[in-house]
Amino acid sequence: MISRGPDQFGPFESAPVDVSRQEHRPLWVEAAWRDEDGTIYGWYHHEPGEVCPGKPGLTAPKIGAVVSFDNGASVIDLGIVLESGEAPDCNAKNGFFASGHGDFSVVLDRGKQYFYFLFTNYGGDVREQGIVIARLAFEDRMRPVGAVRKYYRGEWEEPGIGGRMTPIFAASRAWQSEDTDSYWGPSIHWNTALERYVVLMNRSCCAPGWPQEGIYLAATYDLADPTYWSRATKILDGASIPEHPGYYPQVMGLEAGGTDTEAGLVSRLYIMGVSHWYLRFAYAEATPPEEPYDGTTTVGPQALLGGPQVGLNNRLHFRPKPQVNTNRRVRR
Repeated sequence: MISRGPDQFGPFESAPVDVSRQEHRPLWVEAAWRDEDGTIYGWYHHEPGEVCPGKPGLTAPKIGAVVSFDNGASVIDLGIVLESGEAPDCNAKNGFFASGHGDFSVVLDRGKQYFYFLFTNYGGDVREQGIVIARLAFEDRMRPVGAVRKYYRGEWEEPGIGGRMTPIFAASRAWQSEDTDSYWGPSIHWNTALERYVVLMNRSCCAPGWPQEGIYLAATYDLADPTYWSRATKILDGASIPEHPGYYPQVMGLEAGGTDTEAGLVSRLYIMGVSHWYLRFAYAEATPPEEPYDGTTTVGPQALLGGPQVGLNNRLHFRPKPQVNTNRRVRR
């Protein structure tokens, strides 16, 4: 299904999308990028069935690629580009995943050299679980199968199918546990005001049922060197999110050309496809404006969402004003 509207606030018109192949259903397109010639490249989260016999609730997600030449009316499935090399653990107690790669986002670097995938690794050695990163050379975007490389121990040499990983935000307790403690579902964008990449993440901790402990934020100047990421900072408590269970944070830029992968000083924060807040970034030395944006204030330093001062070199402020984005999928 694809929804179109004049801007992120709608109104929207929805229509089914013709998918060329059927073997990777169900799928959710979680990231897309439009080329200068109008071609749309997309990447999807696929949850195969019958991964664990007798346990239909457990699957092992994979990440695949699609391309559209008709503005999203139909897509051609290019195949799976990221897949775990670990066997499913059918004794996993998180309720959803026995292993796999999924719940991700993709951003093109500023030099148009690589597409970077930030995704969640749900299986294998706990030392490789959590938020991990891989990349695809820009020139390989039409032939992505076998071309994606994972980051591992300072190098970008591990294959996307199988391949080992070094997490950029590691799990503290394995996803096989019912009380896992891990970040997941990263949503990355380039922030034009900060001139750095910003990622929002969920955190599941530390009880059964995949609870949303909170929304976290981190930033980096250089995607090519994952050691530059700042520490993850909590910006919103899970209990304060009106929508339950409060998954899938993402921003939408408000400037002309703003998207979920490029935003500026002020953007909308969406959680589960609903926006109750603005996000405002400000450098520590910034002077609060005489007329705060729609009721927000701007003070620094350090980054946060309308709360105490912790984290990055900026601070976020937001104000209730619900808006609904019907394009965001809600799975769990």
